[in-house]
Amino acid sequence: MFFSDSGSRRRSAAAAATTRTAPGHRRWLLANRDFRRLWLVGLVAFAVRWLEMIAVGVFVYQHTESAFQVAMLTMLRMLPMALFGAFIGAWAERLERRSALIVVLLSLLVTSAVLAALAFAGRLAVWHLAVASFLNGVAWAADNPVRRVMIGDVVGSEGMGAAMSIDVGANNASRMFGPTIGGLLLAGAGIGGAFTVSVICYVVALVAACRVQYRNRHPGNAGDPVLARLREGLALVRRDRRLIGTLVVTVIYNVFGWPFTAMIPVIGQDSLLLGPGGIGVLASMEGIGAFCGAVAIALWAKPRHYTRLYVGGVIAYLVLIIAFAQIPLVASAGTALLFTGLSNAGFSIMQATLVYLAAPSEMRSRIYGVLSVCIGVGPIGFLHLGLLAEWIGAPWAVTASAVEGLLAMALTHRWWRELRV
Repeated sequence: MFFSDSGSRRRSAAAAATTRTAPGHRRWLLANRDFRRLWLVGLVAFAVRWLEMIAVGVFVYQHTESAFQVAMLTMLRMLPMALFGAFIGAWAERLERRSALIVVLLSLLVTSAVLAALAFAGRLAVWHLAVASFLNGVAWAADNPVRRVMIGDVVGSEGMGAAMSIDVGANNASRMFGPTIGGLLLAGAGIGGAFTVSVICYVVALVAACRVQYRNRHPGNAGDPVLARLREGLALVRRDRRLIGTLVVTVIYNVFGWPFTAMIPVIGQDSLLLGPGGIGVLASMEGIGAFCGAVAIALWAKPRHYTRLYVGGVIAYLVLIIAFAQIPLVASAGTALLFTGLSNAGFSIMQATLVYLAAPSEMRSRIYGVLSVCIGVGPIGFLHLGLLAEWIGAPWAVTASAVEGLLAMALTHRWWRELRV
């Protein structure tokens, strides 16, 4: 890669930072302007994602009274990862990533603006939200191979663990206020007001992305066909037991764990008798716990803890969502979600970190693309959970899915026990 003079100075600073202690890394990260801008882009995008997921989930359930359709709308946000994630990862290596990030943010902004206009015109329908969810999912699939690879390039391998703690902490912070704002906006200003706030937030993210100075002007092997690069990435995954173990756990989480978030509006309304504002506050409890977990990991986690945080986080998460689904009291259910967020922090931070550390530098975008595919298998879980919810109700469907996830973790022990940093 070739950088501008300022970019060269930042790279030298990054190289020097690799000799510092962990606290020194974190101070350097916060002083790095490009990292702060990329972090802000993630914070805004994560917040809008959670705002829209809650607002759309409540809107759809109020208009259809179908838990299955609520699950399907969330599923459509993840489907592009399974369909296109690996191709986006291989394709991203041929691009100047800052430009790609700007294009992604523009697409999200336009989608939210169209939905806001339809809502204010009184013409917004569930199928509009379904199409928008799929389009937003394509942009979501680009986050790992574009923005997070940029973060790794800006901070260096030694700073990646702390950087992911801070970045995922932004995601988790957004889960504290995103769902609450989404629920309150839906109750006070309608779905149009929620999407108007989304547009404003995306403008802020777009300005931050335009100010990023980092460039990868000369991607290596840019002339290689995308399919050939994709095959190389898949071949590497098959050879590396660390990558196999990481991706197996990712698949289990996204099939049996993560889909439960689609049932929060359903359980909140039917079992806990909450309105849109109360559902938003309830959903934010997971974000509070996840934010606290991310802060703790950023401050105290060392490389020897990474594997335990990753695997243990998934197991604890599956146990805790059973508690959430079966507790009939609002305060207790909120507490269960709080601890669910704590356990999720370990998984989500270490997922990106372990993949980055295991993949060769020249193949990180395409390996992140494979990771996106593994995240993208989530639609199978949403379909499974949605059908179960229609059959036996949302609380028991969440419980059954979590039990299946715990069984899957036990059956795949031979793969994830190979994880090492």
